[in-house]
Parts: sequence; C-alpha cells; structure tokens
Amino acid sequence: MKRRRLAGVAAAVMVMAALAVPGMASAFSGEYAEFNNCPTSNPEAIKCQFATTTSGEVVLGSKKVPIVNPVIVQGGYGFPVGETGLAPFFAATNGVTLSKSPQPVPGGLAGLVNCKEITNFILKAACEWTFENGLTGLNSTVELAKPATEIRVGEANLLFQEGVALRMPVKFHLENPFLGSGCYVGSSSNPVIWNLTSGTTAPPAPNKPISGSRGKVEFKGEDEGILRLNGAKLVDNAWAAPGATGCGGAIVELLLDPIINAASGLPAAAGKNTAILNNTIDSSPVEVVVTHP
Repeated sequence: MKRRRLAGVAAAVMVMAALAVPGMASAFSGEYAEFNNCPTSNPEAIKCQFATTTSGEVVLGSKKVPIVNPVIVQGGYGFPVGETGLAPFFAATNGVTLSKSPQPVPGGLAGLVNCKEITNFILKAACEWTFENGLTGLNSTVELAKPATEIRVGEANLLFQEGVALRMPVKFHLENPFLGSGCYVGSSSNPVIWNLTSGTTAPPAPNKPISGSRGKVEFKGEDEGILRLNGAKLVDNAWAAPGATGCGGAIVELLLDPIINAASGLPAAAGKNTAILNNTIDSSPVEVVVTHP
C-alpha cells in the first residue's frame, strides 16, 4: 500500500512536469526562491531540485571527516532514461551546482598525517622532517570532478529506497598552506564515483551493508507545489578512492604525495570508504516554479 501511494506521488509530479512550458530564468518568490538557479529555460529540464546536506561523514581510506558545514546540490533534471531509472541532470544557472563547503579535518594536518603510522622507514623519516613546520589547519572540500551533466538523479529510486538515488563524480580538495592549492584525491580523469542510495548498500569487504532513508515526505510552498524529503539519508560505502596528487606543488609533490597516501591509507579499494549524507531535498516541477516570479 505504501509503495502504491509513493508511486502515485511520483506519477503525479511527473505528469505535472510533462506539461511544463520552459520559462526564462528569473527570481522566484517565497519558498520557491531556492530554485532561482534552476535551469528553467532548458527544455529538457522538467524538475528543479535544491538539496542541502546538513550533516554526515565521509570516510576516505583510514581518515574520517564529519560534515559540519552545509553542502548544497542544485539544478534541474529530466525524464529517466533506460532501466536504471536515472535522469540526466542540468547545471545550476549560477555555475554552482555543488557548493564548495570546506569541512575541517579532525586534528588538522597532524590528524591526517601521523608519521608514526607510516611503516616505510624512508617515508617515515621524511614525514617527521617535513611536518615540523607547525602548519596544522586542514580542510577537505568535496568538489565536482566532471561537468554537472555527468550527474544522474533517480527520483523513483529515492522514494522507493532502492537503487541509485544520486550518481555524482567527485574529488576531494585537501586545503592547507603547506599542501598548496592543487592537493586532490580524485580528478577529472580519475574521479571518485558516488552511487548514493536511500536503500541498503551491498559493499565488498571489509565494509558491511548500511542503510539510508528517503526521510519524511512533506509538501510545502504556495499550493504545496514543493515536494520535500525531510531527513533523507543517502549512503554509499562501495566506492574506491585513488591516491592524493599535486600536494605541495611541483617537485615537492614527489615527496608529499607518498607521505599523504601512506598516512591516509590511499589509494583505498572499494569497501574501504564510506559516504553518509543527511539531507533535506526539495523538488518541484518547472511549470510550477515559473509561476512564482
């Protein structure tokens, strides 16, 4: 019965979207203002989305980073394509599809690089010599590794708590004055692929299955035209992560990259990493959004 009700909700919003007449980008009013960067003029966009990750954690190799600063994913998406139920995604009109929200790494640089944990004698000695500089603050920022058009959204999968709800290619920017501006885990040519689900994962060992949730289904906004999933939990613990590159800039990275990788358990095979994202997810048909200038 619950599945039929959810199917009815999904069908209703898709029918509304199918009738959409693309509008020009503009400032929307009231609770619809969150969709100001929705690509409403794109004829392939049938739904607007604004999702905020408010908490959670990312385990990358042997390091865990809590999410303490909100992360926003916004834009629009079209009809599902193929048997996967995944729809193409379209970038936010302001160019900020995924907000760059730095997350403090517990313990700072010393928390990431514990020289005593390195077993290789040469790397351990180099680590102890290198990190006597006292620069301790460190942030990790999740960024898109490819264009927003590489993102995929599974609206029905999200509601039914099965399959992929959000597929997103990402990379992790490690930010510290000593590491320079180009220290990344993942890249456009070698991205981390998150297949986030509101259902239950099936990761390889040593990770064990974990479960997400669609959260509480609510409607808000004028005429209740916004579908809100309050407390949605998206998870993936079956992804692989490459090693860090570009740390410290030219030449120095030849020393720092191996140190960062040895201290962080990178590269890390599938089954050794985890993403848990607690979200509020709002969506609305384009035709509804454009009637609220």
